[in-house]
Amino acid sequence: MRSILLVEDDVSYSRIIRNFLEKNGFEIVTKEKISDGISFLNSNNVNLIITDYRLPDGTGLDILDFSNSLSNPIPVILITNYSDIRIAVKAMKIGAVEYITKPINPDELLVTVKETLADIPKRRALSSSGTAKGVTVKDDYITGKIEASLKLEEYISLVAPTDLSVIVLGETGTGKEYISKKIHKLSKRNSGPFIAVDCGALSKDLAGSELFGHIKGAFTGATDTRTGHFETANGGTILLDEIGNLSYDIQIKLLRALQEKTIKKTGSNTEIPIDVRVIAATNDDLQIQVKKGEFREDLYHRLNEFSITALPLRERGEDLMVFADYFLNQSNFKLGKSIKGFSPEVEQIFKNYPWPGNLRELKNIIRRSVLLSQKEYIEVGVLPEDLSSEIIKEPSLLYERDPKNSLRVHEKEMIIKTLENVNFNKSKAAKLLGMDRKTLYNKMEKYGLK
Repeated sequence: MRSILLVEDDVSYSRIIRNFLEKNGFEIVTKEKISDGISFLNSNNVNLIITDYRLPDGTGLDILDFSNSLSNPIPVILITNYSDIRIAVKAMKIGAVEYITKPINPDELLVTVKETLADIPKRRALSSSGTAKGVTVKDDYITGKIEASLKLEEYISLVAPTDLSVIVLGETGTGKEYISKKIHKLSKRNSGPFIAVDCGALSKDLAGSELFGHIKGAFTGATDTRTGHFETANGGTILLDEIGNLSYDIQIKLLRALQEKTIKKTGSNTEIPIDVRVIAATNDDLQIQVKKGEFREDLYHRLNEFSITALPLRERGEDLMVFADYFLNQSNFKLGKSIKGFSPEVEQIFKNYPWPGNLRELKNIIRRSVLLSQKEYIEVGVLPEDLSSEIIKEPSLLYERDPKNSLRVHEKEMIIKTLENVNFNKSKAAKLLGMDRKTLYNKMEKYGLK
């Protein structure tokens, strides 16, 4: 029997989930606090963790961090309110396998649990074959139809056969990793490995070891010699996602590796030659970080031999429904359904909504809607309640002529509300918003908040 740890402080909600999953053949252990959940995991094995985001002694990301630290990470599904969609997307980037939004639909939960458990052997096979923690590879790619999308494809085709370093810019969830993967597949290195590393998920103390490796005894806990991501990527391409999160000392080591085409494992004096193409991705403005002295200017120029921008979903016009149809067909196949399309009202809601979670948010909403739909077309009634209610309650945010301004208003209000809720404790606010303090300070300065 598959065992699941459920961490949820709402006792009645926890009981409902537990009873439902137990009826479907799962063994459920429930805890109300992060500390209790981690204590249980230290002495017991489970196949899956389901955790609420907001908990009495922290957030679900703390449990995710603990799972990521294990030699065999346990898959984590995050439960979140719809208002925390940005945090859910961030959780996916640092290792959560999926997120579901409240109020939870039992059938959706069951599908997600079964899919996650079915994927465990595949995930572990990837890990044992050298695809290290924090590394993901996705193969499917959708090409848009608008002029900006066609221009993006042109840029990819032009830069891919070269060996230029590339910076891929764009908001979270816009498909930066898909773009990077396509550059690799169209390059002369496509027979080599593609290694994607989330720099935001790297331990500050062990980032050098994660990237460049270490030798046995290099530091406390280094019981074996380890191969780093750069050495694993030799002959292929390495994607450094959210590169703006790298500390200044790691930036120095990275610059030297790129210039000298060699690396040193932590604790070793031996130079190891490497042949790796670097693609960096970020949703930060690295030029601002350079001006503030937070990112090395020489490293920026070394990485920025060519840049590509992934458009946010709200600016992709008719491409939105191209993606929606793709996710609809994908969901039909996975769920054994045959939904034909979207009602005109749903299409209008999709076109007016700002999509802060971009493609990941669209994909999850469509999958959930396909699961719930009993008709030939997806109707408004099966959309998440908060999505349709936001359209009704805040039309001024969603119908502004400038979509960029629309999202800025939404983000500014979200930051203000969060700061007020935590009595302007910036550390707590940053954690709740799913960003580091530096990013929060930058956004507060951008919006004139003090």
